[in-house]
Amino acid sequence: MARVKLKGSERRPLAGARALGKADPNERLEVSLLLRRRDADAFHTHVAGLLAGDAAARPLSREEFATRHGADPKDVHAVRTFAEAHGLAVVQQHLARRTVVLAGTVAQFNAAFGVDLQHYEHADGSYRGREGGIQLPAALQDIVEGVFGLDNRPQAKPHFRIHQEAPAGAAAAAAAASPSFTPVQLANLYHFPPGAGAGQCIAIIELGGGYRSADLQAYFAGLGLKTPTVVAVSVDHARNKPTGNANGPDGEVVLDIDVAGAVAPEARIAVYFAPNTDAGFLDAITTAIHDATNKPSVISISWGSAESNWTAQAMQAYDQAFQTAAALGITVCAAAGDNGSSDGETDGHDHVDFPASSPHVLACGGTRLAASNGKITSESVWNDGSTGGAGGGGISAVFALPGYQNGLKANRNGTASPLAMRGVPDISGDADPATGYQVRVDGKSLVFGGTSAVAPLWAGLIARINAIKGHPMGFCHAKLYAHAAALRDITQGNNGDFVSTPGWDACTGLGSPDGGKVAGLF
Repeated sequence: MARVKLKGSERRPLAGARALGKADPNERLEVSLLLRRRDADAFHTHVAGLLAGDAAARPLSREEFATRHGADPKDVHAVRTFAEAHGLAVVQQHLARRTVVLAGTVAQFNAAFGVDLQHYEHADGSYRGREGGIQLPAALQDIVEGVFGLDNRPQAKPHFRIHQEAPAGAAAAAAAASPSFTPVQLANLYHFPPGAGAGQCIAIIELGGGYRSADLQAYFAGLGLKTPTVVAVSVDHARNKPTGNANGPDGEVVLDIDVAGAVAPEARIAVYFAPNTDAGFLDAITTAIHDATNKPSVISISWGSAESNWTAQAMQAYDQAFQTAAALGITVCAAAGDNGSSDGETDGHDHVDFPASSPHVLACGGTRLAASNGKITSESVWNDGSTGGAGGGGISAVFALPGYQNGLKANRNGTASPLAMRGVPDISGDADPATGYQVRVDGKSLVFGGTSAVAPLWAGLIARINAIKGHPMGFCHAKLYAHAAALRDITQGNNGDFVSTPGWDACTGLGSPDGGKVAGLF
């Protein structure tokens, strides 16, 4: 049987990982296949109109999208035929998501995709992985655009940091100089328009951990708010499963719910729990986008990793999902990272975080906020040199310059140069742990920071605006960039190599929100 390599599917072991031998041939796993979309040219024309802010380019309904641009049943049949030939079972198919999930053993998948799955050990644990590319039969090379789940390494990290108290003797002075805030206080400081997001649904993507209803009830009662409706959606067998460790994924889950729920307490919050793999992350995103039950109008993502840690096929597949979100009128907010211009990489180069670097995502950077008497007194780039925490931002090495960023410049170490590729972030908000968010996790009241908090903050604002306007903001980049005065320009500080300047910059984007002015654009 003639085979071709799936473009962009090459994998390398994690840095420092050691192969222990072949993966158990009898181990059972599930693998997600992403299929091509129908009428791709018409779809891309439609999305281009939305990106340009064309008023005539209206969002599609989920039903319209499935009919026009979902997977072709004939392509699904071809995948089924391939699966049967290799003894693989089709356990799920979804035309709108263009996804077919296959189940089988390691031995069967090795034979089906021409891979040699190995068992690897690394500093943080172990994983099943592979090297090189995935092989497809020639009959599927134009049908299958991605194969995910053969490798189950951890794909992303949460972007939060818990505030570390000041040393003894300095605590009182530090608390007075840099108090924390509730999300309600931040919404007021940022002039969010009145409202509570009634009739909206905010989707939150989580790759581990969980929440306890008792914590949510205690938290919202403390704010004088009714506990919002929170539903857990299982993706790829993952579940709401609290670990009891606020420093782990529980911290991310509850931070996201507390912030979004406090800002938009009448919105429904759907939390999509998925495994922390490239397959699980993608399946969670596409499940949220095409969820015809909860129907989210905005998605908040606080997980990610440097672009260099992703396969090309994964970044393309995720970006296609975000294009679909734009076509359906769904806004996607993603944290830009907490490790400054390096994004935590140690190769001496600048990196940006993905999925925030997708040009179809509203990338959320971080600031340090100070306030007095209900008003903001100062706001600068979040960069805490003592702990290494700083808002992510920079220039993508993968994604082309989007039209809405034409003519912009990035200031790197004092030298301003025209953007040649996608610039990150788009917008920002309070993220410094020292001026962070009061939340309740695993029975404890803590103060969190990180760009993880900025994504649900903006998601809550967007839910409010959607409820007020009676229609979704959807893909909002063109209007935000055309009307930058609706944001609070941040002109002080740096995130490492990039310097904050008047106008857009690669530290805080266009700036933090003036919620009422942002609402006025839509």
